[in-house]
Amino acid sequence: MFKKQLTLLASVLAIVIITLGSCKSKYEKLKASNDYAKKYQEAIKYYNKKDYNKALGLFEVLVERYRGREGAEDLFYYYAFTYYKQKDYTSARYHFKTFADTYPSSPRAEECRFFSAYCYYLDSPIYSLDQDNTLKAIDALQLFINLYPKSDRVAEASKLIQNLRDKLETKAYANAKLYLTISDYQSAVIAFNNALRDYPDTKYGEEMEYLIVKAQYQYAYHSFETKQEERFNQAIAYADQFSEKYPNSKYLHETQVYVKDSQQGIKQAQRLIAEATTNSKLAKKLAKKDTVTTTAPSEKNQPQKIPY
Repeated sequence: MFKKQLTLLASVLAIVIITLGSCKSKYEKLKASNDYAKKYQEAIKYYNKKDYNKALGLFEVLVERYRGREGAEDLFYYYAFTYYKQKDYTSARYHFKTFADTYPSSPRAEECRFFSAYCYYLDSPIYSLDQDNTLKAIDALQLFINLYPKSDRVAEASKLIQNLRDKLETKAYANAKLYLTISDYQSAVIAFNNALRDYPDTKYGEEMEYLIVKAQYQYAYHSFETKQEERFNQAIAYADQFSEKYPNSKYLHETQVYVKDSQQGIKQAQRLIAEATTNSKLAKKLAKKDTVTTTAPSEKNQPQKIPY
């Protein structure tokens, strides 16, 4: 009885293997055949059944054969979308663009031009990574809007551009904060100002303008005494601008503390410089790189004083 069951199981497995083998063989035979009309027909069937791997295998054989012939436009359209359906956006955007460039008068040219740009959008990485594809996506989407200003897809393209710009805005904000985190205060001030210049309506505007005050104060505090007056005055100027622009800000108190500490810093620097005019030992000390660790009035656990 047991032997009969094993024999039956072996027979069933053999049938399955033969059946699977014959199916595969049928596809491979079709792919290798010279019946291009049959390949075309079956490729479309595979595509409609969402069997994109097999559809692509046949399309790849057909594209060169049909180039410049009747049926080529439909073939290249399906070919591009097969890559898109497989989420190979790099290949898809290339073939969408190629279709639009090759058939500019086609009713499908607009759609393919949009999807070429959209593939760049889909390949745009998170804000912390390189944003080359983000910039290319913005350019491609803007080109689409310029070419098809009356398209129903213009609103969607504009929304996608805004999403991409928001990502660039977040990257600029994060990069500027990183300079502050690593205590590169001068670079932080420059980076925050650049971000505000590039994105004047940014949602991070209030925070960034406050952080400019903070970074400038830190830059002044860690400078040579001979440079401090000018740099503390700049911190005060930034603080005054902030207070005028955001009179009800949650950062207003901290900003005013930086003003007070900057004023004290100016007085202290002026006093030391004045004393150095009659104290040669102090003058020599101020001329050297001062690396004495001190604590700023508004900050705890300050790093060592950095000579700038």
